[in-house]
Amino acid sequence: MGRQRKRVVTGEAAPPPRIDEKPTAFPRKEKKKKVDIGKVFINISIGLCIFSLIWFFYALYMRSSLSKRVITLHPSHPVLDANSSSAKVSTERFWGSYRPQVYFGMKTRSPRSIITGMMWMRQFSDMDVNLRHTCEQGDRLQGYGWMMHDGITFGVQEIRDNDFTLTTEFVKRMGGGHGGDWTWRITAKQHSSAPQAPVISLMFYAAADTQGSLEAHVEDRSRLASITGFSEELGNFKISFRKPVTGESSSAKYASYNYLQTVSPGLEKLSDIVKQSLNRRFVYSPPSGEKRHYIAVDTYKPPHHQNQQKPADTRKEGAFVLHQVTVQMPFQIEVLFESGSFHSRPNQLVGSVMTQELERRKAEFDSKFEKTFGLESKGYSQAHVRFGKAALSNMLGGMGYFYGQSVVQSVYNEYPLLYPEGALFTAVPSRSFFPRGFLWDEGFHQLLLSKWDPQVTRESIAHWIDLINMEGWIPREQILGDEARSKVPAEFVVQRNENANPPTLFLALQKLIEQLHFNPEKATSQPTLPFLRRLFPRLKTWFEWYNTTQTGPLPNSYRWRGRDKDTNLFLNPKTLTSGLDDYPRASHPSAEERHVDLHCWMALSSGIMASIARLLGEPHQDYELTHHVLSDNDKLNELHWSDQLNAFSDFGNHTQAVSLQQEKVYVPPGQPRHQFPVARLVRSVRRAPKLQFVNALGYVSLFPFLLQILTPDSPKLEHILRDMRDSNKLWTPYGLRSISKSDPMYMKRNTEHDAPYWRGPIWININYLAVRALHHYSNTEGPYQEMAAALYEELRTNIISNVYRQYVETGYIWEQYNDGTGRGQGSHPFTGWSSLTVLMMAEQY
Repeated sequence: MGRQRKRVVTGEAAPPPRIDEKPTAFPRKEKKKKVDIGKVFINISIGLCIFSLIWFFYALYMRSSLSKRVITLHPSHPVLDANSSSAKVSTERFWGSYRPQVYFGMKTRSPRSIITGMMWMRQFSDMDVNLRHTCEQGDRLQGYGWMMHDGITFGVQEIRDNDFTLTTEFVKRMGGGHGGDWTWRITAKQHSSAPQAPVISLMFYAAADTQGSLEAHVEDRSRLASITGFSEELGNFKISFRKPVTGESSSAKYASYNYLQTVSPGLEKLSDIVKQSLNRRFVYSPPSGEKRHYIAVDTYKPPHHQNQQKPADTRKEGAFVLHQVTVQMPFQIEVLFESGSFHSRPNQLVGSVMTQELERRKAEFDSKFEKTFGLESKGYSQAHVRFGKAALSNMLGGMGYFYGQSVVQSVYNEYPLLYPEGALFTAVPSRSFFPRGFLWDEGFHQLLLSKWDPQVTRESIAHWIDLINMEGWIPREQILGDEARSKVPAEFVVQRNENANPPTLFLALQKLIEQLHFNPEKATSQPTLPFLRRLFPRLKTWFEWYNTTQTGPLPNSYRWRGRDKDTNLFLNPKTLTSGLDDYPRASHPSAEERHVDLHCWMALSSGIMASIARLLGEPHQDYELTHHVLSDNDKLNELHWSDQLNAFSDFGNHTQAVSLQQEKVYVPPGQPRHQFPVARLVRSVRRAPKLQFVNALGYVSLFPFLLQILTPDSPKLEHILRDMRDSNKLWTPYGLRSISKSDPMYMKRNTEHDAPYWRGPIWININYLAVRALHHYSNTEGPYQEMAAALYEELRTNIISNVYRQYVETGYIWEQYNDGTGRGQGSHPFTGWSSLTVLMMAEQY
């Protein structure tokens, strides 16, 4: 046999394999490896797709879940039971003047109440139709407001309209199962020397808010003698309209009568329905005097919109019945509501019976007012005491019961959502301009009301805290129901869940705790402990929401969210959430800001949380630690003391070199100017901002003092007291101005349309905190005790004197006061926190 041929491995091609020889495995392995990589790639791709789909659906689920959080109420048991405001549980408080937005009206504390009210109109005047119904500053009344009101059983109000005064009185009588009876008395008197006494039309009405029935009972063809009705909350009832008389038990006056019976698509439409029902075809013909045509309700004719389809109103219509009586002054009219369940009624609450009941209630009110505030014993004149009673009464008469849904939005919602339906029993800042609930105002309101009636304070706080969502957020402005929404500009309706408001309810809670501590056996204080126990789970979440969502860039610092973002249009972007609106903050909003007022609010709140937790036997150490850290004066100085200003200050991305300038709008030659945008005032920044203290001396600088965070021996206290007393800075003969007179932002407009708001004018809520703090430091041992005591006497006297003087001169308590003249300005009547003047008079802090 020949020898085997040697394989050549150098460059030569390998010999072909023999037929019986197995092929090498190498090529097969190569092919198998390629297939495996492809499968792996396909498997990875499929896995990624599945993971992406899972992640996508999970993200959708999470976004959906997060978007629902803003409208999901807190899971704990509500502070108030569902029927806590019902006639059965709260009989005495069921009916009340809970419609602060109208000059005179009453309703019940139920979601769909039968409402009652009054309108009036001058006849034979130069003005065509001068209907008065909802409180409007444009009506230019000489004054209106409650002179006496105990919050429960009676009220006396004076309305001065041009040359006559309407006195509206009501008194309630308990009986039956639906809140009892009540009677109105309206007395009209001329107070001018005009030879011809005015003739006016009073219009009394009842309206059903989508449920309940009303039936008119007419006599002599046109006089509505009474209305009978039924509703779930009231059962059967009757409203009787007595004829006008010259005075109590006097002979009847001549009057012309008209009535209207129709339906209303919403309570905010009542004024419009009446206006569209008016007709001049009626003749007023008194026995002695000329016959004249007057304006009266006739038939309601809805407005017809040509070439415009009327949008469908999905709301259910409610019955609306109105009684008009046209009569010459002087006269008196009574309207009587009687509950069908009041079976053992001794007599009708009219005439001399009503007078006796009113006088008894007035005497009780006078006695309680003096016992509570002691103004007479302090030497105040009767005129000052009447002013004090009016301020308190307007706060009580300004309590409203609202029911409806807020409109809210979070970052997870593309469009606004409707919050769950809820009720709110709250005082309102101004019946004409702000007839709704404001979170930070309410804490100040309740400082006064807790002295008069702690139960009102407990119920109001409970209503607010029951509106909290699962995140711990409360919409800061409560616009509940169509009546409330009709008074609010559209841009302020939507409430955003990153936005806070100063947690002033803690101030009111502090007062309730003090009352319980000093008078534990007092009947009015005893319900406070169980109230706090029910409140505590929600209160914890509320505090935690502030402590997490409003944190600042450094440990133990805080920052208000929700500043205006369109910085180009504002001299200084507003911070509505702080409650101080246009007060100068950092010129360029950023996440680097630190706000001293919010730091102090959190120091105060944590201390009160610790007190409540200790009182309830709950864990309190964390709250005490937070309070200790936030109240540490060294830490506060480190975060907020500006050596340049020698005062406490905000910190942020800021420049003072800003101004409003007319923007340039290019108009090509020969082109009509009106076809191009109107030139606006826009902000001009002349020097780039940098991180620094804002150095705006004013109310914000005072907060460590106002909320008594500073220790009595702090050298910073001396700086604050000197700045307060400097007339070139904060001091005026009328109170402390909101920002230093020497500040570049003093009295500067924020836009061409926004007048300065917290940039100079005097605000009573902050001045009250200042007087309260001066009282504290003047009664606490320290190097500045005498300095604080002197300032206390002077500042307190200035504020009381000016608010009282303006009330006498103008007929109103005002939203703010001019720092140059002391004149009242802004909305009026503003008997919200401006009524804290009463506590300053009483020296009760």
